[in-house]
Amino acid sequence: MIYAGRADALRGPLMSASPTDAVPPGSVPPPRESTQPQPGLWDLFVGFLSVAVVAFGGVLPIARRAVVERYRWVSAEEFTELVGLAQFLPGPNIVNLSVVIGGRFRGPAGALAAVLGLTLVPMAIVIGLGVLFARYADIAGVADTLAGLAAAAAGLVIATAARMAEPLWKRPRPEPIAIAAAAFLAIAVAGWPLLPVMLTLAPVSLALFWWRLT
Repeated sequence: MIYAGRADALRGPLMSASPTDAVPPGSVPPPRESTQPQPGLWDLFVGFLSVAVVAFGGVLPIARRAVVERYRWVSAEEFTELVGLAQFLPGPNIVNLSVVIGGRFRGPAGALAAVLGLTLVPMAIVIGLGVLFARYADIAGVADTLAGLAAAAAGLVIATAARMAEPLWKRPRPEPIAIAAAAFLAIAVAGWPLLPVMLTLAPVSLALFWWRLT
């Protein structure tokens, strides 16, 4: 009975204490352990290599399926944000995306591994196909094949745009919808250059986000 009473006396304060009570006031609580998979250098290389070798006609759709659905490195919302950042930066969007994702997990070495996985094999394939195209470009069947590939690429881009817009209709908010509509009207309808539109809408979107936080 004595031991049981002592155990109850010790157990009471411990069981009644909440997680916030265990952290002294003014101190920073320890970070929660992330459940997100942490790819290594080889994982990044092989992951983006698998994207590159099957991405005929468009890379972003395959990249989204790989990093969001297959490997689960980022969420759908994060992928949309990263693609927006990649489009804002100079250079090919998919290369920028590989640099951002690789650097996020493994720093400069991860960025290099992701870029190499993305570019090595396609570079060799494109060089070989370029030699063949220069030799057989005048054949009508080659031109028809390229036209079919262009149509398939357009369909992949439209499908990716629809998937990337999922956060807008799953959690509709007026500010992101207004920014997306303004970008579409400015580029697709008015035909304005991409860079001025991005330089205008990016500060506006940041200001709207900051306004919501405050």
